[in-house]
Parts: sequence; C-alpha cells; structure tokens
Amino acid sequence: MNLDGLNKIARAMVAPGKGILAADESHPTIRKRFEPIGVENTGENRRSYREMLFTAPGIEQWIGGVILFDETLRQKDASGVPFPELLAGRGIVPGIKVDAGARPLAGFPGEMVTEGLDGLRPRLEEYRGLGAAFAKWRAVIHIGDGIPTPFCIEANAHALARYAALCQEADLVPIVEPEVLMDGDHDQARCEAVTGAVLREVFGALGRHGVALEGIVLKPNMIVPGQDRGEQASAQEIATATVRCLRRFVPPAVPGIAFLSGGQDEQEATANLNAMNAMGPHPWALSFSYGRALQASALKAWRGEESRRAVGAQAFAHRARMNHLARSGDYRPELESGEH
Repeated sequence: MNLDGLNKIARAMVAPGKGILAADESHPTIRKRFEPIGVENTGENRRSYREMLFTAPGIEQWIGGVILFDETLRQKDASGVPFPELLAGRGIVPGIKVDAGARPLAGFPGEMVTEGLDGLRPRLEEYRGLGAAFAKWRAVIHIGDGIPTPFCIEANAHALARYAALCQEADLVPIVEPEVLMDGDHDQARCEAVTGAVLREVFGALGRHGVALEGIVLKPNMIVPGQDRGEQASAQEIATATVRCLRRFVPPAVPGIAFLSGGQDEQEATANLNAMNAMGPHPWALSFSYGRALQASALKAWRGEESRRAVGAQAFAHRARMNHLARSGDYRPELESGEH
C-alpha cells in the first residue's frame, strides 16, 4: 500500500471547490431515470448520456472524481477514447462501484447487508488496470420499529472494512458509504442517533482491519427527518445536526467527507452542503458525491435528443458549479436563475 499516493488521490477527489459525480447507476436504476424522459435503456444510450456529462464544458473546475459502473468503465467516447482516460485527461479521478448490491440479511427481517466480497481482490486488480484510481461500496441501513439491530450495523461495518482493506491493498482509494436511509417516519433525532451508532461501528471495524484513514473518503448521509415524517428541517438544522454527529464520530485523519444526496432534490442538497461549509472550518473537507442531485436537470434538458446534448451538458455544468460554491459557503438560491 502506497499511503502517500492514496492520500494524494483522496485529496484530489475532494479538492477545494470540487466534489464527486456518482454516475454508477446499475441498468435497472438508469432505466428508472430514462423512462420519465422517454429514452430507451440501451447500452448506446447509456454511453451517450454519460459522455455528455463527462465532456461538459468547465466541469474539471468543479468535479474532482466520477464513480463509474462496470459497463461505463469499459466504454469509450465517440472518438474512441476510454472514459477513464478521458476523465483523467481532464484532471478528474475515475473510480468504480464494486459492491454487488444490498440483499436481505438472513434472520433479520427488514434489514439488509451488501454483498460482493467474493472475488473482489482480482476484480480490483482488473479495475485498476482499466484506469480506476478509487472504488465505492454502499451499505444500506433502514430505520424502523426495532431496527437497525446492532448485528445489522456490525455486519455492514465488517463488509465495508473488508472491502476498504482490499482496496488499499490494491492501491485504490476506498469510498466508504454507510447510508442511513431517509425512508420512514422517524424524526431527525432518531436519524442522528442511528447515524452516530453506524459511524462508531464503521470506524471501529476500519481500525480492526488495519485500514489507513488517511487513504479513504467517507460518503455518509446527512442528518434529516424520515421522508414520511411530514415535517421539514431547515438547511441550518440539518447542517448543525450533521456536523455535530460527524465531529463526534469521524476522526480528523479522514481527508474528506463527500455526502450522498439520498433523495434530496438538487437545490436542497446544495443548500444543505452550503450551510455546513458556512459553519467551518472543519477537520475534513466537506464535499459532495451526488447522483440524482447532480443529474436531474441534465436528464430533463437532454431528453435523449442529440440536438439537446449541449443544453444537457450546460445544465449539468450549472449544477456542478452551484455545489462548487457550496463547498465554500458561497451558494445563494438566487444564483440558480439565468444559468441555463
């Protein structure tokens, strides 16, 4: 393990003003994104859409890394340049989703554990050969009556730690993603308590497995009420609770924290990140690793039409720039108008 090299890559992914695009949607997930805009879920349409994102003008100023799906890592742009090479040429770090998805945790109804450790070592070697410099693994934690159980948290933390250790062995930066879902009618305090318990267990497991924290990026949820709660928290309330939880449980050795959007809309995710950075300074870079919250407007603008590629790319670039501003606490809602 080259820890200096891993730390350098991790810091590049969350460099000042930059964040990570999550473009690692599985085929069923991208189908859900394409259906509302009437785009057929074919390999060529997926390739063309992602090329539009990766070639959008100016994004190297605002995007430090891109998480790819297995298919996308192997695809090329229209001129024959592999996507990892295209991104690296723009100074954007290419990465790869490596987990096999969350499955029911046997014996624990309503709870999940992420699979994909079998055969991971040779897959990581292959991905590194294809140009990936980091990887991502997502654990899924539900909040409900009697859940999550301590064993569910432990099982997912163990898998995250095993994955992270294998990544660092292969000189890949692991994105460690323990997501406490927004699903449910729990209040914000319950989300904070569960997220704290998850982070405590995850960092304990990372330590036991010998993972060097200087060579990881954490991808957590923000502290929000359940989406069925019927009440909204303000950006300041979300920022205060989230930063409080992170300061309690995330060691300062971690170079960066790149939040998932977790079902928040584009402007909510940006405003919440902005509020957190306005509270700084923090021990770690507070950044973003959004999927839908970076892509929704771009998808709607593109609509699968070649003639609208430039409009779609502009919409994505605008969203990336708004989150760039949120990295320094300089985002304002009035900046949303007149950009595209």
